[in-house]
Amino acid sequence: MASSLQSKDSFVEEKGAFEHREGRAVAPALAPLEEPIVMDFVAEHKLIRKIDRMLMPLLMTIYLFAFLDRSNLGNARLQGLPQDLLGGDPSGQLFAWLNAAFFFAFITLSYPGTIFAKKFKQNRWMGIACIGWGVASVLQVVAFNFGGIFTCRFFIGAFEAMYAPNMALYFTLFYTRREIAKRLGIWFACASVAGAFGGLIAFGVQHIQSDGALHPWKVLFLIEGLPSFVLGFITIWALPDRPDDSDRFTLEEKELVAKRMRRGQTPEAPRSLSWRHVRMAAVDWKIYVEGVVYFGLNVALSSLGGFLPTIIAGMGYTNAQAQLLTVPPYAVGGFVLICTVFLSDKYQNRGIPIATATAIGGTGYLVLCLVDPSQLHVRYFCTFLICIGTYTTIPLTVAWCPFNMASESKRSCGIPIFQSLGQCGSILGSYIFPSAEGPRYIKGFALTCALFYLASICAAILSTYFHLENKRRDKVYGKVDRLAEVDTSELADGSPNFRYTP
Repeated sequence: MASSLQSKDSFVEEKGAFEHREGRAVAPALAPLEEPIVMDFVAEHKLIRKIDRMLMPLLMTIYLFAFLDRSNLGNARLQGLPQDLLGGDPSGQLFAWLNAAFFFAFITLSYPGTIFAKKFKQNRWMGIACIGWGVASVLQVVAFNFGGIFTCRFFIGAFEAMYAPNMALYFTLFYTRREIAKRLGIWFACASVAGAFGGLIAFGVQHIQSDGALHPWKVLFLIEGLPSFVLGFITIWALPDRPDDSDRFTLEEKELVAKRMRRGQTPEAPRSLSWRHVRMAAVDWKIYVEGVVYFGLNVALSSLGGFLPTIIAGMGYTNAQAQLLTVPPYAVGGFVLICTVFLSDKYQNRGIPIATATAIGGTGYLVLCLVDPSQLHVRYFCTFLICIGTYTTIPLTVAWCPFNMASESKRSCGIPIFQSLGQCGSILGSYIFPSAEGPRYIKGFALTCALFYLASICAAILSTYFHLENKRRDKVYGKVDRLAEVDTSELADGSPNFRYTP
């Protein structure tokens, strides 16, 4: 029995030694195995904790300020920005264009941003992106007309396109499919924290007494833009590139990371690209269905960031009260998100929680369409349902997509397709709440309600397909050990021994 236990908790011997690149030990490309990968699970647990400490605090902080810079336009709207730069904007159309400017750049550049990210060191790529959107955010302070601030918003989107879409790919370099949802969920929870935190900052800025030289919305952009600039330099210095090419991992840890990444797939050589897998991604219907789900979620996400303070103010609250009342819905959404992603990783299912949460969010929009405007408490409660439906599902959808592609090259193409299709919803969300239709916004609520229910149906269909396809492959090819390496070098997720996460 002792020898049995020892063999279970020991490393499997590999052929060949680690090669050395520029004086550093680098994990070699490993040949496929036919038996389960056995490793020291205590050492693996310590490694995961080390990776968490190395990545999560910095990445969460970056995304917190990235989302603040992306979404603070909604808070600035109640602080006089339309009156100062847009001539009052009584129709709300100019503000809608400003809100959409970010997404025009984000959608256009997310595909090349993710493809090129695979060719460069990740820490430098993301650090330059962070510096770029920080500079663009601060430059909003000196904008004096619509064209100036539109340009700033466009460049914020351009630089964030180098960061956010690439994160799903970056996480797959360090975490397995059984770990990624909770990490992406915790990372994305910073979006809801940013919503709550942004409301508190905006409430405080609104009460700053000034001589009129620096308007409140300028103070807001300055406070929330400068940290991103500083974080960019920290990212270049502190964030690792890849585990096999980092001095912060020992030789044994690099070997352990390489073994972990072989579970259920075949790792690719660093900064290589399989054009066959790229073409496979371009015609994979599953990616487009996931994009439809993501489309509906982003309609809600972009409209929440740009219009939630205005919607709450339309319920009869003052501008300052509306800024403060955005905090609880975001906080509840973040709490439910954390609980859900942990359960999703535990039971290895994404489709059921996505379908359930989007149905809850759709119900919130449906009640807003039907309830009388005088029912303020009911309408405010609906914003909690909407935040739960939005913030719970986005990280699960982002985690669902990459690991069901089974190839880093396919992900480098499939993720930006998924992201670009989904982010088109962000542009739509920028235009469906014009000022002329307030305070009820029936068309905007009805459209988002329909898209949420469509997302729920699509998620249920896709989850069912993955479940049935796994059963079919088990019946035809036999059941597989989920800890064993699968040769995905040729067929990616089409490999007979690959199994999807439903």
